[in-house]
Amino acid sequence: MAERKDWMNSRKCPVNACSIRQEYIIPADVPYPDYYKQQNALTEAKKRIPELKAVHSQVLQDALKRLDKSFKFYTERGFGFPRFKKFGQYRSFVFPQFKSNPVNGFEIKLPKVGAMPINLHRPIPDGFEVKQVRIVFKPSGWYAQLILQADISVPDVMPHGEPIGIDLGLEKFLAVSTGELVERPRFFVNLQSKLRWLQRQLRNKKKGSANYRKIQAKIRQLHEHIYNVRREFHFLTAHKLCDNAGMIFAEDLNLKATRRGMLAKHCLDAAWGSFLEILKWVCWKRGVYFAQVDPNRTSQTCPQCGAQTGKKELSERVHHCHECGYTTDRDVAAAQVVVQRGLAFVADGQSVRLPAEEGCLGTPFAKRSR
Repeated sequence: MAERKDWMNSRKCPVNACSIRQEYIIPADVPYPDYYKQQNALTEAKKRIPELKAVHSQVLQDALKRLDKSFKFYTERGFGFPRFKKFGQYRSFVFPQFKSNPVNGFEIKLPKVGAMPINLHRPIPDGFEVKQVRIVFKPSGWYAQLILQADISVPDVMPHGEPIGIDLGLEKFLAVSTGELVERPRFFVNLQSKLRWLQRQLRNKKKGSANYRKIQAKIRQLHEHIYNVRREFHFLTAHKLCDNAGMIFAEDLNLKATRRGMLAKHCLDAAWGSFLEILKWVCWKRGVYFAQVDPNRTSQTCPQCGAQTGKKELSERVHHCHECGYTTDRDVAAAQVVVQRGLAFVADGQSVRLPAEEGCLGTPFAKRSR
């Protein structure tokens, strides 16, 4: 990190002038210290810093890969300038490869660490081998994430069975095209007062003291509890949707836009992006077809006749079509439009069109005999 930062600072000022505050004297012919140059310099660094010998070489290389990735995100994607990791912020490290299976019964053997007892949640399936191990520190303890590999091919799930569409929101977590509404638990909001109380306690403690670290641990545990409860709710909801459906369609939302505005806290608390990723994985695991469709004007289109009903205010929670008189919950109507667009996408295979353009009038989400 320091090598890259000094090299970039030495190239800031013009060649015919010097900085008023300070100057980084690095010759002009010195190349940029990218990942490969820093990796080759690890051997000399171990001679100068004996503490590095206690760490496995591939773990050190993985740290350089993370650094290189952060600088690429900074230059290519416009992310913020990378910063030094403070004490306690580096909470995971990776062993990228193994010659043999490191898991033996209820122990895992790690290079430079030795055999460590583990609580094996489930046995490794036959035909799979351990390729990588990531050690992660969480407030509840240390975890070993095993990355397995097997020479098998899983075919893509084809459209089949009963189609349903879902519409995500804040009034209700999601609405299903069949008319079902799922309440949104307030994971973070319900525990925000407790979090605020702990943070006030932390403010009154001396930084770095034992009591300061105890309050920090309680705050981390509360954040982990919120994360676990939210993730469990997402998995349970995804499995419930897959119980009675062969195809699930959802909106392809612009999640970056939901992070801004006065409802940003509630949008982040609902974690729509995390839920869609979990739903996609659960659908693949259970053989349910999943696709995302165009989200534009789903709440402005009548699912019964395809007419445009105009933009609705957030306080308007009922859909009423002036053309055909169809009345239902606003979110349910949007979910019905989503399933129509999904069926049009499955039939077309290239583009998603409005129900009126596809001729998908009526209610294709009605129950059909299997």
